Amino acid sequence: MFQHILIPTDGTDLSRKAVLYGVQLAKESKARVTALTITEPYRVASMDAVLVSIGEDEYEEESQRVAEQALEQVKMAAEAAGVPCDTLREVHDQPYRAIIDAAHAKDCDLIVMASHGRRGMSALLLGSETVKVLTHSTIPVLVYR
Repeated sequence: MFQHILIPTDGTDLSRKAVLYGVQLAKESKARVTALTITEPYRVASMDAVLVSIGEDEYEEESQRVAEQALEQVKMAAEAAGVPCDTLREVHDQPYRAIIDAAHAKDCDLIVMASHGRRGMSALLLGSETVKVLTHSTIPVLVYR
């Protein structure tokens, strides 16, 4: 079936559910997993130094901490299921592009990702990054709702 599954994660509750599903699918398929988290590059929203609330070093430290937490969740789930797992953190201003590029670079044959749906009417819609991955990927994408 599948041999290498890319699981993008941001560490949210819905993303964790997609991780568990993706790892279980990998186990059943005897596939390996690559976990991916994407951090957007540091941007200064204002040229006025007084209005800049967080410096680049602080931003990098915090984004690294959040990324490590998200990737650790996947590593732990994969280890518990006996699934080989690699992790990858990318810094990119277009998360959907980073997901597709990583899937190609790692020779993945499936991407499993959360829908990032919201409550109410927007629960019927997919998250914008998910839609972009679905639209632009030539690799199959499984969206976990």
